[in-house]
Amino acid sequence: MIYKLGELFCGPGGLAYGAIKAKVKAKTGEEYIVKHVFANDIDPDACKTYEMNFANGDDKNVYEGDIRKFDLKKLPSIDLLAFGFPCNDFSVVGEQKGINGEYGPLYSYGCEVLNIKKPKCFIAENVGGLRSADGGETFKNILKALSKAGNGYEITVHLYKFEEYGVPQKRHRIIIIGIDKKLGIKFKVPYPTSKNKYISAREAIEEPPIPIDAPNNELTKQSETVIKRLSYIPEGCNAWSTKIPPELRLNVKKAKLSQIYRRLKANEPAYTVTGSGGGGTHTYHWKENRALTNRERARLQTFPDSFVFVGSKESVRRQIGMAVPPEGAKIIVEAVLKTFAGITYKSVKPHWENFFDDKENR
Repeated sequence: MIYKLGELFCGPGGLAYGAIKAKVKAKTGEEYIVKHVFANDIDPDACKTYEMNFANGDDKNVYEGDIRKFDLKKLPSIDLLAFGFPCNDFSVVGEQKGINGEYGPLYSYGCEVLNIKKPKCFIAENVGGLRSADGGETFKNILKALSKAGNGYEITVHLYKFEEYGVPQKRHRIIIIGIDKKLGIKFKVPYPTSKNKYISAREAIEEPPIPIDAPNNELTKQSETVIKRLSYIPEGCNAWSTKIPPELRLNVKKAKLSQIYRRLKANEPAYTVTGSGGGGTHTYHWKENRALTNRERARLQTFPDSFVFVGSKESVRRQIGMAVPPEGAKIIVEAVLKTFAGITYKSVKPHWENFFDDKENR
């Protein structure tokens, strides 16, 4: 059984890579797998990365452009829609403009595709800050819209802590799974695969060593001042470490963001890898006085070394930071396929169940 995948806001394809690697076998012996059919993103480099890794450089089914100007009716038929709608307006790092921001309303294009194509299932992804935007009203309204789209969807909402799902990174994301109500089945949150046995940053980056000829592995050029500053920052600490001498401290008032020049802890999962890179936010090695390479960052995101990113170093850094970790996506999609195949699996209670005020809005 092949489930045709369409993806909006696809980025470099972390979710798609995990989905395509997912495979389950029903009791009948039939295999359930996922096949890429189309993808869309506004970032030209991300589209080229997607084309290279999923379509052998063929851009026929990878649509570059602003989704707001795209004719969604022209998209091919699909069984599964994935969309990690842009999180800029919901992130706790940003201004949290919520639904009123430039990116906040973009989830509605996912709803429109659900209305037009009526796939059997959808997977929507966003940052944990989505739940608190506008006092929780935005979260509730998005869930209502998704549940009413298409033929109506039975939705399961959970905050995944990806370090509990084989990802060497403390990355927490809301994942919304919707299954067509006509099918009469409900998705269950898969039980964590690496809870209490996390993969550390050191294991991810050094075991095995990154090949010398691995793509996207160039070192970042750093000033002597930055190198000296890092030399005083202990493992796990940041630019506000008291060990830094006065002449090397940052001259920043009323700002002590924890990510600035923050070193990893070697024997713990990394902190969240982000798409930013300026002002000391590159993600820094636990021992060496340097920022991580993009390939090291990609390993923290569970991309294989064979996955090639297209674009400048800054563009690649952004693509990696914005992606869904493939290993986490694989586990979630395998659970989706098991749901369709009628395979029982160990699960946990979702974070949110009663997210509507009344039955009328279900």
